[in-house]
Amino acid sequence: MVGETAFREYLNELKKHTPYDFSEYSDNSIHRRIRKILKDYDLTMQQLLERTKTDEDFVEKVVEEITVNTTELFRDPEIWTNIYDKIFAGVKSKKTINIWHAGCSSGMEVYSNLIIMSELGLLDRIKVYGTDINARMVRQAKSGKYALKFNLEQLQAFNKSLKKKPIQGISEIDFTKYFEFHEEEDVLIVKDFLRKVPWFVKHDLVQEEIPFYNKFDIVFCRNVLIYFNASLQSKLFKRFHDQMYPGAFLLLGNHENMSGFYKTKFSKNGPLFVKNNSFHFKY
Repeated sequence: MVGETAFREYLNELKKHTPYDFSEYSDNSIHRRIRKILKDYDLTMQQLLERTKTDEDFVEKVVEEITVNTTELFRDPEIWTNIYDKIFAGVKSKKTINIWHAGCSSGMEVYSNLIIMSELGLLDRIKVYGTDINARMVRQAKSGKYALKFNLEQLQAFNKSLKKKPIQGISEIDFTKYFEFHEEEDVLIVKDFLRKVPWFVKHDLVQEEIPFYNKFDIVFCRNVLIYFNASLQSKLFKRFHDQMYPGAFLLLGNHENMSGFYKTKFSKNGPLFVKNNSFHFKY
């Protein structure tokens, strides 16, 4: 059985010998993933450490195992239908709408957002950035290719949700406008006009400087912060706050919330957090 001290020592060595720092990730989450790596590769902790020091390709595999990449098109459809009337009211008058998906995984959330923006008539006004620490996920996001059968169910679920609660009068979306459906290969492909909109880049949210100077009107960071400890969460709330316009929207995951000092810097409106300023949007 690997002890807590061994995990901490490994994470410190990983930080020392690679560009990655997972030392402030939640202990339970990262320890569980390291145990899985040890089992899957049939390694002792010492062997894992030696490979980490000498094998850059292996380090990237470790990062892929440690980071969480669960995502899907229109994940939690009721969230999308609950937020967009509010978001539309806040951004509809802007000439340019800057959006950042932090921890975008394979990009499905980014494309979900773009489809809604297109249906709202805002696609030609948005600049969208998707960042993730996992290089393989960033490559998939750029390709826009996903499993068809699984995501077809998600698209159908989202349309059902729209019929119950339309967004600005939109009660159904014709997804053939946005995807190519290849049933024999079980592949769903984002059409080129949509795929060319976002800029996807590999980025370590913890370690690296933000790779753009834009301030943002909307920031998505769903189901990322739950894997970080309280100290790191606070650092990232500061980073988001500094990168957002007054009145901008931050969307967190279902089981994520804001605490500490930065809780006073945002007003909660349903699942959205709105950066405080001298005025408040009325919904």
